[in-house]
Amino acid sequence: MTASEYKRLIGKVLGHGETTGDAKALADAFELVKALEEQTRIEIYDVEGREVDLLDNIGEDAMDAHAYSKRIREACERLLAKGGGDYPSTLLEVELGSMLFDAPYDFDVFCRYIESEREDDKQFYLPRRKQLYPLARALQDLEMGRLKMLGLSLPPGVGKTTLALFFICFTSGRHPEMQSLIGSHNVEFVRGVYDEILRILSPKGEYLWHRVFPKVSVCGTNAKDLRIDLGKRKRFQTIELVSIKSGNAGKVRATNLLYCDDLVEGIEQAMNRDRMDDLWKKYTIDLKQREQGNGPCGNGVRELHISTRWSVHDVVGRLEATYGDKPDARFINVPVENEETGKSNFNYPHGLGYSDETIAEIKEAMDPAAYKALYLGQPIEYEGQLYPEEELRRYFDLPEEEPDAIIAVCDTKTTGSDYCVLPIAYQYGSNFFIEDVVCENYAPDVVETSVVQMLLKHKVQKAQFESNVAGGKMAQVVQQRIDEAGGRTNITTKWTQANKETKIQANAGWVKKHCVFRDNTRIKGSEWAEYRLMLKQLCGYTLAGKNRHDDVPDAFAQLALYVDSNLAAKVKINKRWF
Repeated sequence: MTASEYKRLIGKVLGHGETTGDAKALADAFELVKALEEQTRIEIYDVEGREVDLLDNIGEDAMDAHAYSKRIREACERLLAKGGGDYPSTLLEVELGSMLFDAPYDFDVFCRYIESEREDDKQFYLPRRKQLYPLARALQDLEMGRLKMLGLSLPPGVGKTTLALFFICFTSGRHPEMQSLIGSHNVEFVRGVYDEILRILSPKGEYLWHRVFPKVSVCGTNAKDLRIDLGKRKRFQTIELVSIKSGNAGKVRATNLLYCDDLVEGIEQAMNRDRMDDLWKKYTIDLKQREQGNGPCGNGVRELHISTRWSVHDVVGRLEATYGDKPDARFINVPVENEETGKSNFNYPHGLGYSDETIAEIKEAMDPAAYKALYLGQPIEYEGQLYPEEELRRYFDLPEEEPDAIIAVCDTKTTGSDYCVLPIAYQYGSNFFIEDVVCENYAPDVVETSVVQMLLKHKVQKAQFESNVAGGKMAQVVQQRIDEAGGRTNITTKWTQANKETKIQANAGWVKKHCVFRDNTRIKGSEWAEYRLMLKQLCGYTLAGKNRHDDVPDAFAQLALYVDSNLAAKVKINKRWF
């Protein structure tokens, strides 16, 4: 049969199985899926005429076969959840067969399958899958070449390193002829990683890696130098592990993946700028320089970074500042607690992870700065932070009397990664209560709508828009929409040629003295996500390094200048509100 004929038949049989819950029909559909993949697989040969098994070089028809396999597996899982009908053993057999069929191509399925014969309470991935699945999909994008750089920041003890080791075993099984280099801050850590990888690869152990990659096996190990070779013996082994403290020139290389795990030893090293500069040199010279070739996807060696975000000057901080806005780079931070609800993001089954009570105990016992870095992924700089959170004035509710004025400024969006920032300030004498904010980097039409709605919602009287190329046009459009809606806002524009960093630093004192921000207890919930983001970017601005986003502090500098030059704040005696 042709591929089209296979697909028509699969669709018919699979549709019947999904509709009726017929286990035998699902089993028949799966046999057809395997036949389709086998018939349409692309055969690739090396210069000596030997077949090359490149798992990421399969045709569209073969990929369609794996899409059908996923549908079959999901149908089996639904039926098994309902009791399995008359043929539960058939459904289970098809489900496991489908997982094995897809495991060499899908990292999430790989993680589930290799542990499928382990006891439930000993499995790593499945009990944590709800929380780790987004990270598994990001790792899938890294493997497929959609990403060249991926940074993951999670609290300790939630499984980030074990997930990365699963990924090393996954990508090494797919590309045994290429090298993956693993680096960390000490040799004890990499030795433990070496032992764990061998456990996963062992055909006599609890894991089923050898079934996923039956044509690949361990052909050599070196416990002294921490090397593991797969497939055919090579000068540079498939998996190589090093400490960043040791010189590695000429000893190792990375042609597939460079994986760095917690290069920073701890907070003492992180808070020393000279040591952070030295660590960056070691990364760029001792690890980064080991990258060679075009990688398995032809667009370069991929990089995976897992870390505690101690400092904006650590390796991940500098990489994010440099590459964070590029489409082929992604940096993911998942804090221990949900910022909207305050509940644990990692309350795993079997008593694993963090309960709400455990988080409360940790927060009570730890230094706040260390807690934010270790458990929230928020780098805290004791030096150079322009807006320390503890220096911001806060309020719970607005004063009872009417404000003197309601004003706003808008730092408009210029490029794709920039933010449009519009703080809404309620003026009471010389104090400006920041009641609401727009802090978005969406498409221009979406941002314009948010700005219009915010100005109308608060009945803003005066607003100043930055008059750059995009700002002048946006101000005109927003004013027109405000007028059409019957709003009262009078918008003016102002062109500025001042150096942005100088402007931000010069006006920080005014902001800390005159601006009052909502208390953290008043910005919980999804509706306050932009307010929380605004505070995060404001407090994250540093004088000691490169800032990825400076739009928020720039907007508040604009507010300071707007007040000084245009409003001539009224002076009157009020009761103390704090």
